[in-house]
Amino acid sequence: MRSIRALRRRNKRPIPFRKIIPNMITSGSVLCGMLSLVLTYHQHFVPAAWFIVMAVFFDFMDGKVARSLGGSTAFGVELDSLADALSFGAAPAFLVYAAYINLEIGVWGSLAAAFFALCGVLRLARFNVTHVVGPFQGIPIPAAGLALVSLVISRLPLNHWIVVAALLSLGGLMISSVPYGNLKRLKKGNVNKAKMRFLIGCFLLICVVMREQAPLLVIGIYIASGLLRFDWGDWLALDRGACIDDDEEPREENV
Repeated sequence: MRSIRALRRRNKRPIPFRKIIPNMITSGSVLCGMLSLVLTYHQHFVPAAWFIVMAVFFDFMDGKVARSLGGSTAFGVELDSLADALSFGAAPAFLVYAAYINLEIGVWGSLAAAFFALCGVLRLARFNVTHVVGPFQGIPIPAAGLALVSLVISRLPLNHWIVVAALLSLGGLMISSVPYGNLKRLKKGNVNKAKMRFLIGCFLLICVVMREQAPLLVIGIYIASGLLRFDWGDWLALDRGACIDDDEEPREENV
């Protein structure tokens, strides 16, 4: 009886606010994903794509805030994965399907979109169960989702078969073992500032010159870097060994 009473008292303790904040931020990603789906349904494709880009911000910040406040929880990890499945799996797949494929090629377009979403869920499940220190194994689902929405943002008049190929290729990359750079491993004071300034300068230049095609070029470079085994985290680190954090929370937030 005493153990039951102790358990009840423990369950009645208020949840610390520092543990709630990261989950509130993750909820912002869910909101962006849902609004993207609604806008896609009403054929507002470009605004729907930008909501998914906004979801990346929330996805990046939830893990960062959780680590800074010491509020990481198993609940938060699961919520983060569910949010990613919606915002970077289902929403981008439905967006490019509605914008480029629709019923042009029958059931094949639907299957390609479903394949992408399924691979995203499998990638998230594998990440949570077999998380290892070092580069991501397979392209992270936020990067894959961004690659799809960048097609919409760029306003390129693509053939539906090209979009199907993109869905299948990105889905395959998510469940592959291709290593992709993990910038979360960079620690404060262990970043090569000259290289970081150069990278930021190149990014701003691309945005100014390419405009709406900029996201497509940037994410294309990231995809190519994994295939070429180029690790951005190692390249930006002053001391490669010092940038690894064995206690890192398995959140899938960043590219």
